[in-house]
Amino acid sequence: MRDTAHLLNPADPDFDEIGECSLDYLITDLITGLGEDVSREGLLKTPQRVERSLRFLTSGYQANVEDVINGALFEAEGSEMVVVKDIEFYSLCEHHMLPFFGTAHIAYIPDKLILGLSKFARVADVFARRMQVQERMTSQIADALEEVLKPKGLAVVTEASHLCMMMRGVEKQGSSTRTSAMRGAFKDDARTRQEFLEAIR
Repeated sequence: MRDTAHLLNPADPDFDEIGECSLDYLITDLITGLGEDVSREGLLKTPQRVERSLRFLTSGYQANVEDVINGALFEAEGSEMVVVKDIEFYSLCEHHMLPFFGTAHIAYIPDKLILGLSKFARVADVFARRMQVQERMTSQIADALEEVLKPKGLAVVTEASHLCMMMRGVEKQGSSTRTSAMRGAFKDDARTRQEFLEAIR
């Protein structure tokens, strides 16, 4: 195997302009270790393509909620529940680096502020585009939105299929996982919580 210790040195020319280590050497070694020939035509550019793919799929590490929201907060004109449902997300299981994907449903009861609707999907991507577990991702989305909006209540439910269960291990293709995070009125008031759960069915 190639010695890749030098790739961890920020002074190395293989580091890019923002200080990230080039991964194509590591991916080349991985492919070779799996028994493939990286010099054959179909794999010649695969290490570079995989690196670009992984950079995109984990771009949440370089994102932050404040920049994503970018001032799209407005004065609330009421206090009725707002529900944004079926937000698609794609993430990577941190245990096997296989994808899990599904939808997020978010609701909140405004106090003084409301948020531009497209920003809910962008906030979800900040946390989905990382190596994750679904339970933590759901809580992170809820915590971030609660911090920004300071609402009377906030709820996040995610539903996902995990390829680490579908392609390997128990190989159960029909399985899915639901996680939830309830804050404020959604946690304390069963009727409010039920209204939200009915809305996302």
